[in-house]
Amino acid sequence: MSASADTVAVVVFLALFLLISSLGFFATRWKKADLGLLEEWGLGGRRFGALLTWFLLGGDLYTAYTFIALPALMYAAGGAGFFAVPYSIVVFPIVFAFFPKLWSVCSRNGYVTAADLVAGLFRNRALALMIALTGIVATMPYLSLQLVGLEAIFAGLGLHASVNVLGHEMQLPLLVAFLVMAGFTYNSGIRAPAVIAIVKDILVYTTLIAAIVIIPAKLGGYAAVFDAVPTEKRVIPPAPPGSLGPQFAYATLALGGALGLFLYPHALTGLLASSGPDAIRRNAVFMPIYAFALALLLLLGFMALAAGVSDMPQFADGFARFGNLYAVPALFNHMFPGWFVGVAFAAIAIGALVPGAIMSIAAANLFTRNVYRAYLRPNCSQAHETWVAKIVSLMVKVGALGFVTFFPETSVVQLQLIGGIWMCQTLPAVMMGLYLKWLNPIALLAGWAAGVGVGTAMAAATGFKDSVYTLRIFDFEMPCYSAVSALVLNISISVGLSLLLPATARAEPAGQREAAA
Repeated sequence: MSASADTVAVVVFLALFLLISSLGFFATRWKKADLGLLEEWGLGGRRFGALLTWFLLGGDLYTAYTFIALPALMYAAGGAGFFAVPYSIVVFPIVFAFFPKLWSVCSRNGYVTAADLVAGLFRNRALALMIALTGIVATMPYLSLQLVGLEAIFAGLGLHASVNVLGHEMQLPLLVAFLVMAGFTYNSGIRAPAVIAIVKDILVYTTLIAAIVIIPAKLGGYAAVFDAVPTEKRVIPPAPPGSLGPQFAYATLALGGALGLFLYPHALTGLLASSGPDAIRRNAVFMPIYAFALALLLLLGFMALAAGVSDMPQFADGFARFGNLYAVPALFNHMFPGWFVGVAFAAIAIGALVPGAIMSIAAANLFTRNVYRAYLRPNCSQAHETWVAKIVSLMVKVGALGFVTFFPETSVVQLQLIGGIWMCQTLPAVMMGLYLKWLNPIALLAGWAAGVGVGTAMAAATGFKDSVYTLRIFDFEMPCYSAVSALVLNISISVGLSLLLPATARAEPAGQREAAA
């Protein structure tokens, strides 16, 4: 602990962090079941009711990185960062309309992952494998981002102890947090983050309500906050002649985010753990409450600008290391007493453990079901399958920890950009495949390859620094989220080739066809 650390903040943080984390180890006693079954360890037996699913999805989607990075985006880019609000609103009608049927198909056939679903629908091992690998690879940087958020919190607390690993410094507090998350995930599976998410949400809402009331009051009110933000950061500039302008980029960012969010393995795992289609529909109705909270959360970026935290010498080291990601920790340290800083940082840190645990479980489910069992050991027992998933969940966490140790934080952010583009390319096989029985798996595989290739090339053309790529059609410019541009190409190829190629049988196992949801 550095000399600048606030002892009260550290003590409160550690007490809350350890107390809440310990709930994960006792989660095995809740809704007791045979955790030697992957469906129990990885999906909670599909028995989470509407209220618990609401907490689980909230903990799953609103992460430490959400609390740190989105206000940082507002701090750096201004109002353009508000795209996260409409996309978090648009996504829930999509969930309401499409995902109850997906749950019904998966539950009836015992599918645990999206790749299970694709394998069952299309009987094509190559397509299912690509869906699985896309999910695993895209999840890794997302999990790493949770650890980056934790690092920023530990830096805000003044916890700088480190150990040397192969010539690189690994933050000791981060290693301890990793071991805690690894322990309760291995022990309790998805029940652990589900139980912890309830307490986490209470802490998060307490922190957020205090922040949106107290900080503006200290800064002279919301009018003073907005007055302190430069005009160019408060509004999106008009479109220049011959271009759809930044407004189109903003709209496609919201649309692409909404289309891709629940295709991520961890988000889909949270949905599949629910007790049925009705639980999903109820959550789709009430989850916009989180969107309202997100809008308030984003304003922390403007508050950090108004407070001028980047110009304060006591925060220079944090901004030097984490850049704009340090804006929220600096703001809280500047505005609140030590005990509340401890509460707030504990909420954000637990907000990393919950999604981190679900992400590692989801990636482990994909590998175990769709790589290990599908290709390496198809006749393994259910107990062995679950044991492999537990080991892989640990390996995924080790990989994420290694990545944030050996690579700069900017590399993690860049890979997350690609991950979002890649996940959108699974939409034709996973969602369209539920309804369009005539889609050809070879066409879907070709569309996926084209979407992934073109989307990655667009991101590379920006130096992996921007999610928007400007398309030029003759002399007309269309700034568009790369994931959406690539998805349009993907769907065009998937549908076009399916119309040209001969239809393939879509027979499911007898007696296991889905009922209309």
